[in-house]
Amino acid sequence: MTAETEPSHPVTGLDDVVHQRVRLGILTIAHEARRVEFGYLRGQLQLTAGNLSQHLGVLETAGLIDVEKGYEGKRGRTWITLTAAGRTALAEEIARLKLLIARVETTDG
Repeated sequence: MTAETEPSHPVTGLDDVVHQRVRLGILTIAHEARRVEFGYLRGQLQLTAGNLSQHLGVLETAGLIDVEKGYEGKRGRTWITLTAAGRTALAEEIARLKLLIARVETTDG
């Protein structure tokens, strides 16, 4: 195969915004929970509040999550939900990772 006819390697389709470890974790947990509270994410991902806030900002700017601030009783709360674009981006990232795993598994042994 020549470079012109060879399909691109699956790694070229990975999204740097999504693929970063913490952000992939945020998207995955938000997908599982449908709506997740900031403190829960912070605990699950073992992050400082500032670090988590920075990653949430990147994802929100990219349109992958919605951040909702409100109150539960008298305590301020922040909830995170995936947008439709976030669900699509996560699904595409997982599909690319599966392609990479398949390549490794077929060349093992």
